[in-house]
Amino acid sequence: MRLTLLLFLGMLLHLELKAQYSDSTKYHIVLSSTGSVNRTNEDKAYLLNNALNLGMKREHFVLNSSSSWLYGKQNNSLSNNDFSSTLNFNLYKTFPHFYYWGLLNYNTSYSLKLKNQLLAGGGIAYSFLDRPNAYVNLSDGVLFDQSSLIVGESYNTYRNSLRLQYHFAIKEIIVIDGSHFLQNSFSRKGDHIIRSTTSVGLKLRKWISLTTALNYNKLNITGRENLNLTYGLSIDQYF
Repeated sequence: MRLTLLLFLGMLLHLELKAQYSDSTKYHIVLSSTGSVNRTNEDKAYLLNNALNLGMKREHFVLNSSSSWLYGKQNNSLSNNDFSSTLNFNLYKTFPHFYYWGLLNYNTSYSLKLKNQLLAGGGIAYSFLDRPNAYVNLSDGVLFDQSSLIVGESYNTYRNSLRLQYHFAIKEIIVIDGSHFLQNSFSRKGDHIIRSTTSVGLKLRKWISLTTALNYNKLNITGRENLNLTYGLSIDQYF
């Protein structure tokens, strides 16, 4: 009963501290915790999703780190135990709306049957729309992938990493954010990764919003995919 109550509170409360970079902003932190509970006479399931994001900005340089952990059970059987940690930077040293990026990413995922994965690489990005209330960015680059699967296979490959990212704020009431990746192997036919996150927030006040997020991941080499929906409240704080 106590666990069910905690999970219910986690589902209702999506606590998130945010900061947007400005001329005076140098750092930001994002903390989030969400969850869902489903219980019937015969079945019960729960899902917990926790994330921590840190960022730092200099004149032409932005450094970000993020970590997330998704854990869930269904009828006392493990369904999700997925961890991801990323360190990335953006370098703005050329013309407006264009930058170079670099990335180091570690993943392990029970639901995708991925034992370990290390991705490292870099590329370029350009913002086709770059306004405070509307942002559309397309990036592309090359990543080196060193992976081992739960079934025992280990391999390495180079991947093309294509990303579409966007942000829209409608009359400062509705906020839509999305980040979508397609990562194809250059040498392994049929080996591709899809990662997609879309969130929608409805502002109740300047600092508090109702939010919902849809996450989808697919690892074609294992034939596995996962889809999860989280919802709750978000609290935004700028500094």
